[in-house]
Amino acid sequence: MLLKAENIIKKFDDSLVLDGISLEVKEGEVVVIIGPSGSGKSTILRCLTQLEQVDSGRIELDGKLMVDTVDGKTVYSNSKILHKLILDVGLVFQNFNLFPHYSVLRNIVDPQVKVLNRSKEEATKIAMELLDKMNLADRGDSYPCELSGGQQQRIAIARALALNPKILFFDEPTSALDPELTGEILKVIRSLAQEKMTMVIVTHEMAFAREVADRVIFMDNGNIVEQGTPEEVFGNSVNQRTKDFLQRYSNS
Repeated sequence: MLLKAENIIKKFDDSLVLDGISLEVKEGEVVVIIGPSGSGKSTILRCLTQLEQVDSGRIELDGKLMVDTVDGKTVYSNSKILHKLILDVGLVFQNFNLFPHYSVLRNIVDPQVKVLNRSKEEATKIAMELLDKMNLADRGDSYPCELSGGQQQRIAIARALALNPKILFFDEPTSALDPELTGEILKVIRSLAQEKMTMVIVTHEMAFAREVADRVIFMDNGNIVEQGTPEEVFGNSVNQRTKDFLQRYSNS
């Protein structure tokens, strides 16, 4: 099991956002998390990628312990282990988070040099290979403002892939895009799935979820309500809350 989270609890002030979430992700699996706004989807991603600290629970990544709860106290591993763990994960945000004053090429090269200590020559070679994979080999000298939203998101994916993550997280990767550009990102993620890249994707795009997922998780009010294959969740869900949610989407 590449990723294992057990009984994750997260509060913001007095608001319980994650109420004992447990999930596992196998190597090469594509897990898609769906659910209404405010259900905790993005928060669980932020906890798994160390952008937020959990209030209690246990998280393991590739057999290494990130955090555990001992005698009621949350204990994170030491900074050296946490640093190694963060190198194993990639996170693609909905709003791209590219450096606007850097060229496309520099956006991909600089993290490799600073984080992995690669030479500029090696980092540039890897960046150009990834740009070619994203069908953007001719845009290395462009700046983010000169690109479409779909192109910027593909650059963000390339930047994440350049750091060789073992698991790639996507937080609403298509929500900032026009519908016609969503297909660009779907194509990239589909190709990564075919290459057995381990991915966890939070999305409101139901057709997108149904197409790319090996397993779908439906969350509501900080809980995992139902999970299964796309056929099970979309075609034969057993929980009434899941049915109501999907019905609203089909009618919208």
